[in-house]
Parts: sequence; structure tokens; C-alpha cells
Amino acid sequence: MKVRTISGPQIEKLISMKETIEAVEKAFRSKGLGRVQMPPKSYVYFDKYQGDFRTMPAYLEDLDVAGTKVVNAHPQNPHEHDLPTVMATIILLDPKNGRPQAVMDGTLITRLRTGAAGGIAAKYLARGNSRVVAMIGAGTQARTQLLAMDQISDIEEVRVQDIVREKAEEYAGELGEELDIDIRVVDGTEEAVRGSDIVVTVTPRRSPILSNDWITEGMHINAIGADAPGKQELDPDILRRARIIVDDWEQSSHSGEISIPISQGKLTRDDICGELGEIIAGKKGGRVSGEDITVFDSTGLAIQDVATAWKVYQKAEERDVGNKVDLL
Repeated sequence: MKVRTISGPQIEKLISMKETIEAVEKAFRSKGLGRVQMPPKSYVYFDKYQGDFRTMPAYLEDLDVAGTKVVNAHPQNPHEHDLPTVMATIILLDPKNGRPQAVMDGTLITRLRTGAAGGIAAKYLARGNSRVVAMIGAGTQARTQLLAMDQISDIEEVRVQDIVREKAEEYAGELGEELDIDIRVVDGTEEAVRGSDIVVTVTPRRSPILSNDWITEGMHINAIGADAPGKQELDPDILRRARIIVDDWEQSSHSGEISIPISQGKLTRDDICGELGEIIAGKKGGRVSGEDITVFDSTGLAIQDVATAWKVYQKAEERDVGNKVDLL
């Protein structure tokens, strides 16, 4: 039985951010219409190594494709092991018989599909005239967040802040030239946030970095960093003022930005306006007025991975990219 294997460098040549956005938006819509199976991600923790790994299975009825991703999160990797913080492997299965169709690197796909989700959220939840973005964090994920945002909105200015200023300066130099956008490095989070239209938080923080006092009517916030239990980037008072949209209620309530306020009794399910897929499918409303503060709580869904991996697999089959190996 031949199984196609596809490497990260090969994937980079097979799929663009635009194609990822298209695949992920369709996957969210399918979820909103109830056409997917996706249990919440499960975690295994390595406390002595300050890391974990997660398994994320899904089946998308509209595409008739199934798969799972295994992904780690080890924040110390770049400094201690010269490895990425996040690494992933994706397996696609034929739903008809369970036959493995492909095994591929999931690291780039994870970055792309997470960025795509942020861009899609801004498309549906930010004001149409949004021009100024505050990027809090300048790591790998901050890059794909802006690449996706550039596909969705007419961004004119980006203010980037990171605790390591050199990272922010490198980010500004590279992406400013690549996207032809004015990217300005600022020293403080408040300076980045005040007066912006869209705020993106991409940090591993476990305590709030955004203050309620900085958030004004009309802002949209993509809360990307809180994707595991104990993580938190937003002052809960922001959430109490906002229209909150999650990617998935079960995951977000246990491991997303809303999880800590919910565990503390500061939020309930009634405070959540809906899931992004429901907004895309037209089943629920997101932004109601220009004065609304909107928050997208992104935990990262298996359907995003499987939909993107399926697009990669289809193109690899067409172009005969990758290797075929005998597993059985």
C-alpha cells in the first residue's frame, strides 16, 4: 500500500496563503452548517520539559476527507534545542476504508491555517474601513497573521511590539518590504494598541497583556495566543464589553481566551455570540454596529488542518510531488 509523504519545503511550493484562506473559510462554513465531526483536541503534558503535544482528528463531510494532526508546543525549543516551538505531522485517511492517503509535515500548515483564521475573522468581524493593525508579538505566527490580513483588508499601518525589540525590528523590515506596508516598531503594548482598528495578540502569556482602558468602540481583537489551558492575553473586562466569537465552544471554553474568565464565573456561555463558522454560514450575527468591540477567540481547529492538508494533497497528486512509501 503506497502512501504519499510530503515535506515542509514541498508544501511551501504547493499552497499559498490565498488558497489556505479559501480552504479554511469553507471548512468553517461546513462546521457552522453541522457537516463536520471534530472532537476537542486532547493534550499530553511534559511538565519537566515545559511542553505538550496535542492530537486533533476531524472528518469533513463536504470534502469527504478525514485526518488527524499531532502537534507539540515547546516554547523553550528555539533557545535550548534549535528547534521550532511548534512542530506537527498530519495524516490523511480515506473515509471509505481507513486507508492512509498521505503523511505530511504539518508545521507550515499550522502556521498558515492559523493565520488564515485570523484573516477570516477580521473579514467578518472588523469594520470595513479598518486600516491600522496592532501586532502584539513578533514571532512566527505574527508573520502569517499579517500575511492573511493583507489578503483580506487594505492595511495601511502596522504597529508591532515584542518583548525582544530585535525580533520586532526584523519583523518590520522583512514584512514591510514584502507587503509594502508601513510597519512601525513600538516599545509598549499600550502605544501599539491605542488608536488601532484591529489588534492581534500572538504571545504565550499566562496573564493579561491588553488593558481594558486601551480598548475603544469599534475595535476588533484577534486573540490568537491563548490556545492551551492557563494561557490568557486579554483583561476579562474587555470580554465583558465585547461581542465574543469563538472558533469552537468546547475547545475555547476549556483552553481558549475565554476559559479562565469562564472558570472564574466572569463569563458564561450566554456571553458568547457564536462560533465563526456560524457567522460565515449566516446562522448568527457577528458585528452588529460600527461601535461594537468584537473579539475572536482562536484555539485552532482540526478542520483547518485537514482542509488545508487536503488541498496540499490534491495538488501533490496532480504534480506528483513527494515520495510514495510502502507502510503495509
